[in-house]
Amino acid sequence: MPQNTRTKIIATIGPSTATREKLEQLIEAGADAFRFNFSHGTHAEHKARFKLVRKISKEKNVRVSVLADLQGPKLRVGEFKDGQILLEKGAQFTLDMKPELGTQARVTLPHPEIFKALNVGDVLLLNDGNIRLKVIECDKKHAVTTVLVGGPLSSHKGVNLPNIHLPISALTAKDKDDLEFALKLGVDWVCLSFVQKVADVKMAKKLINGRAWVISKLEKPSAIDELEEIVKESDGIMVARGDLGVECPLPMVPVLQKKIVSECRRQAKPVIIATQMLESMINAPTPTRAEVSDVATAVYDGADTVMLSAETAAGQYPIEAVSMMHQTIEEVEKDPLFYRFMQSSRLRLGGICSDQADAICNAAGEMTSSLKNVAAVVTFTTRGITTLWTARERPDLPILAVTPDEKVANRMGIVWGTHGCVNKGVFRNFNNVEAVSRKIALETGIAKIGQYIIVTAGFPLYKGSKTNLLHVIKL
Repeated sequence: MPQNTRTKIIATIGPSTATREKLEQLIEAGADAFRFNFSHGTHAEHKARFKLVRKISKEKNVRVSVLADLQGPKLRVGEFKDGQILLEKGAQFTLDMKPELGTQARVTLPHPEIFKALNVGDVLLLNDGNIRLKVIECDKKHAVTTVLVGGPLSSHKGVNLPNIHLPISALTAKDKDDLEFALKLGVDWVCLSFVQKVADVKMAKKLINGRAWVISKLEKPSAIDELEEIVKESDGIMVARGDLGVECPLPMVPVLQKKIVSECRRQAKPVIIATQMLESMINAPTPTRAEVSDVATAVYDGADTVMLSAETAAGQYPIEAVSMMHQTIEEVEKDPLFYRFMQSSRLRLGGICSDQADAICNAAGEMTSSLKNVAAVVTFTTRGITTLWTARERPDLPILAVTPDEKVANRMGIVWGTHGCVNKGVFRNFNNVEAVSRKIALETGIAKIGQYIIVTAGFPLYKGSKTNLLHVIKL
């Protein structure tokens, strides 16, 4: 049976959840997709976990999407002689390219790209934004700074440069190696870190060459400047609130979250809300009220998917975290106001559909709320595009994505309200479409005899035709 919520859940696999027992429990608790974080773990570990996920998915007859999250360039200071220093407000501190161990006065920053991009007056954030340095002198090999906000700084802590575009590729040598490995495994989605501009997405898609769909992680303020173009080029978007919250003023993060979700909805691209959703459940069996409200807000906003990171990868209560997230989604989606919000936020540029496919999917969405006793929307799709446009309408019904491609079916695991179904039949006439639609709707248990289903498709089927068909069937 498919999961019973429209909003999907991604659980990150890690040491806390890498066993068969835990993976089965995560699926039973409500996980629709698993994230493999390539910042941690070996290729051998990822391969073993991937095979286990696919095996469990087949045995349980459920579709579980798999995401490979690439590390991206990590900007970090070097090592300190004593492991850690304490920076005082007003002190001078130098960042340079020298290989010597760091002291109270200086530390290595082995990233020449940063020095090339720096100007006097720029602000650098260290240790997740807890330390703020202002550049008072710089060249291509060093930067002298004044400490605006001090604190402890230890070896290998991260460096963020808000509002500074860095001439760094979103894909490092490690990323390219991890990417090829993940694609050979057969992952469904690739998450691209450190996206600064639309060119980063184009470069990654060229390398991937259709073998998976690309999720752009928005964690740099510079990416927001090209938001519309990045969403258009990407197959999906992740609101990576961790680094975004470091590089932007914190009060801006929820504003940007809503802006990103709105743009993704407008362009019919799945959007994931990530980072610190149930953070306290890493060490506690119950979350804070604020965390539950955060999850609920993402659902009310119309996000396709909400994600757990350390909560399931390294936390003490991974199953409870997924269960709590699932229960929260269920409660929101039972609220009559929820679908009112969904319908009121069905965005249109000037109230006009962009093309016939948009118009048909829009009409299907209208019918789900105006026709009584409708059980589901069935979308026949080759690449998944028809399904994405149907999901954009946020119907109060399950969406069954019927496709001949196993990969496309698997990708639907993070798309709002959608369940992937594989059918490789040959459709010589429309009677075949009706027969398959009836069969799948009944076999999944989503529909019953006497109910209606709404069918959208591009006919002739599986020939790359644009969506041109809207049909209602009584079972």
